[in-house]
Amino acid sequence: MSQQAAFDFLVGNWTVHHRYLRRRLAGCTEWIEFPGTSSMRKILGGLANMDDDDIQLPSGRYAGVSLRTYDPEKESWSIYWLDSRYPGQIFPPVHGRFVDGVGTFEGEDIHDGHAIKVRFLWSRITSASARWEQAFLPNEGGDWETNWIMDFTRV
Repeated sequence: MSQQAAFDFLVGNWTVHHRYLRRRLAGCTEWIEFPGTSSMRKILGGLANMDDDDIQLPSGRYAGVSLRTYDPEKESWSIYWLDSRYPGQIFPPVHGRFVDGVGTFEGEDIHDGHAIKVRFLWSRITSASARWEQAFLPNEGGDWETNWIMDFTRV
């Protein structure tokens, strides 16, 4: 499979089971679980795709959009996030590709005023399900902390 087609599995409508670490990079082990939905489509002739997400946190519902753009020269993807809680802001992208059925995407961001590394992993991909995970790593070092897990089930 070409890298350009790597996200084709995600086209369509999904229910999403979210597990969200209550506090990040704080030694917290308390997870919040809640539902959501996602609908993804390809754009720009397959050189990009986007999903429309309904995220139903217990503290309040919000909308989000992932925009993924493909670079044919690098054979890699960049993923951008926008969400209705922060209108007008596009979060810094993560970049990467799929190898042996697992997509790994990394970038840099700020969390609570501190520089961090961010990693997205796509795994457990079938025609009917997939898993996305987000992890943070402080720039001072330490271990990756997985703080958000989303299990997708095709509608």
